[in-house]
Amino acid sequence: MSYLTEFHECVKDLSTSETVLQMDEFIQHGDITTLEHVVAVAYTSFVVAKKTGANARLAARGAMMHDLYLYDWHIKDWSQRPPLTHGFTHPATAAKNAEKYFTPTKEEVKIIRSHMWPLTPFHIPTSWEALIVTLSDKYCATNETLGIYDDSKQRKTIKKYLKQIRKK
Repeated sequence: MSYLTEFHECVKDLSTSETVLQMDEFIQHGDITTLEHVVAVAYTSFVVAKKTGANARLAARGAMMHDLYLYDWHIKDWSQRPPLTHGFTHPATAAKNAEKYFTPTKEEVKIIRSHMWPLTPFHIPTSWEALIVTLSDKYCATNETLGIYDDSKQRKTIKKYLKQIRKK
């Protein structure tokens, strides 16, 4: 079974849900939507967890919900824009949305809440899976922001997966 197929088996209830698919409406970095970003982080976390013996399912699921804040933080109209503290506050919003729309485990909620560490000093990654998601998020965000991700093998894999879940 390929990593992508195994990954899908872990997250298919999340990745094909209308709530998660809404993230395709918001830009995360450059021209990357929040949906593409969370899938990239989730798949990266899944692969790293598999290769290191951590719980790949837990890492992938936590990562799929880590940016489930469901708003555009790039709005130019300052009267409509979310607070400038987005980087500090969105993990709590994402955790609340995860609990509202899904039934995450306590471990998944901890992953969501700690993914912005060290910006969230009271929510430190306390498991290997949380640390993997935190580092995968920073890796993916850096690659997306610097344009390294644009023509990468990783983006081709993620685009293939996005095409698959958008059909559902």
